[in-house]
Amino acid sequence: MDHLPLGFTFSFTFQQVAIDKGIMARWDKGFDIPDTIGKDVCALLQEQIDKLGIPVRVTALANDTVGTLMARSYTSLGDGSSILGAVFGTGTNGAYVEKRENVTRLGLSDEQANDMIVNTEWGSFDESLTVLPETPYDKKLDEVDIHPGEQMLEKRVSGMYLGELFRLALLSVLEKSELGFLKSSSKGRLSKDSPLFKPYGLDTSIMSTIEADETTLLSVTRRCLEKEFGLARASIEDAAVAKIIAEAIGRRAARLSGAAIAAVVIKTGRLNDSSGKANYLDVGVEGSLVEHYPGFEENIRDALRDVPQIGLEGERRIRIGLARDGSGVGAALIAMVADKQRAQAVKAGANGGLDATGKGLEVVEERKLSAADTGPASEQLVSAV
Repeated sequence: MDHLPLGFTFSFTFQQVAIDKGIMARWDKGFDIPDTIGKDVCALLQEQIDKLGIPVRVTALANDTVGTLMARSYTSLGDGSSILGAVFGTGTNGAYVEKRENVTRLGLSDEQANDMIVNTEWGSFDESLTVLPETPYDKKLDEVDIHPGEQMLEKRVSGMYLGELFRLALLSVLEKSELGFLKSSSKGRLSKDSPLFKPYGLDTSIMSTIEADETTLLSVTRRCLEKEFGLARASIEDAAVAKIIAEAIGRRAARLSGAAIAAVVIKTGRLNDSSGKANYLDVGVEGSLVEHYPGFEENIRDALRDVPQIGLEGERRIRIGLARDGSGVGAALIAMVADKQRAQAVKAGANGGLDATGKGLEVVEERKLSAADTGPASEQLVSAV
């Protein structure tokens, strides 16, 4: 029976040892499944697929950022060079195209590949807090997190945590009775069951609604506070406080995201690469924040312009494009190419010593991992197969 090739998008930290094999390293985004650490996530998925009798074979494993990069490359215009895929949603991470000469690899490698994709796992950047900002709300959030001291950038940027930072900040204002927040001017009492008193009781979408409010009397924000907190009537003063806090948290998240993008762009050196033919550097992005949060991309671009090595001229050359469902589409593209390469390798096995099980495909698999072209992916797919 023929098996359908499956591209497996896996948005957690793993050590990729082959195109279809990844060893689980650690969990984040609130997940904690200890007995999977050190195991091959593809084998675990394949085992469950086989139990259901579904004719599907896990052909390729990719982080969601790699899929986003691949999808953006596939749809990018010819005047751009796709260099980075980034996710700003429940979590955050980025994968970029690096020159092969700058990367040291262990084991077998394909010297024909000039570039390779590097998954940065930037959500775990600066866990020692050397440069990242820390407020009392960041500290409190981290202390009670299931993984304290880890994913410190992600805890300041991603949609999973922004709503909780917002709640902690509002709670801090509420506890300062002299400020009168939700007491002196608004009508109605906060119930002890209010989401304001429950960890992760406020979703980041509430912040998005509040930030988007451009009404003169903040009527949208007031209705939001009334609905969420059970108030009879929220005051303009309380709505203004909520809006200021939401904007500060959202702006910081976007600017830190811009700093991460800037760091990768600078690392690649492609802004100053005189041999490059591309007018634009394409950054593929995916996730609820960058797609729906008001002003998120604008704040990212403000941060890019503030980085001296990029500035206004460099920021204009960075083209940020939304890759909807990019992680899934990109994984499908990778699986398609990997499946064709596997079929070619098995067909040539009689002469090359490969058997029909696919053993001995490590070199082919690593070539696919390293075959990120900086032009449109359609050209890459043609050349790869």
